Amino acid sequence: MQLGSAPGASVLSCKGLSARYHRVTVVSGVDLSLRAGEMLAVLGSNGAGKSSMLQAIAGVVRGGGEINVNGRSLGGMSAHKRALHGLSLVPEQRRNIFPTMTVRENIDIGLALLPASEREAQRAFIIDLFPILQTRETAMAGMLSGGEQQMLAIGLALGRKPAVLALDEPSQGLAPAVFDILAAAFDRLKKGGLALLLAEQNVPFAARIVDRYVVLSHGHIVRSGDRADLDDPQRIAEAFLGTGRG
Repeated sequence: MQLGSAPGASVLSCKGLSARYHRVTVVSGVDLSLRAGEMLAVLGSNGAGKSSMLQAIAGVVRGGGEINVNGRSLGGMSAHKRALHGLSLVPEQRRNIFPTMTVRENIDIGLALLPASEREAQRAFIIDLFPILQTRETAMAGMLSGGEQQMLAIGLALGRKPAVLALDEPSQGLAPAVFDILAAAFDRLKKGGLALLLAEQNVPFAARIVDRYVVLSHGHIVRSGDRADLDDPQRIAEAFLGTGRG
């Protein structure tokens, strides 16, 4: 199933991106680009600015700079309008799910922005990506395991058929057995032409699935490279700490 643009096409571009909380700037001067069928990891320790960067791109927190999706400027748009123009965020700790609603009801909410004629096909795609969601469709979302909640959170975000899927620490708090399921799903989404932006502290997990990475430290990009860099334990340490060349 083709999910986004033709693989290799430019989808997301950010220039001079900044993020602010009240009067405090926590991310500044970030430039990055992302192509269809590509996954870019934003690595760094706690407090580096990873979540703030994704939230600024998605319009959840105040930010500055240029943000374009498929050539359209998203500057000044609300988070809701950015979602309408192809940018979906899966927030940290699965905060986009509705715990007192069933799995099916959650997916229905995710599909609500699509034309009615497209909803069933997209629902079928989400269920095929994460079959456990069909098994659990009558369960309350708050009663799911952490891994099942993460799959539901991703499914809910995919309901809008985004061009860019931003994921904030998707491996956080999950059992290692879930990593394989997520890795397979991300690979399938990439092959379908979706552009994925991953904020992650778990560098070994990111090294399995991404094409490129940047390292954020104190709100600035201090290193960048290709996935092959992360095959070397020393490079993983350097990437996590933001040291070494790059």
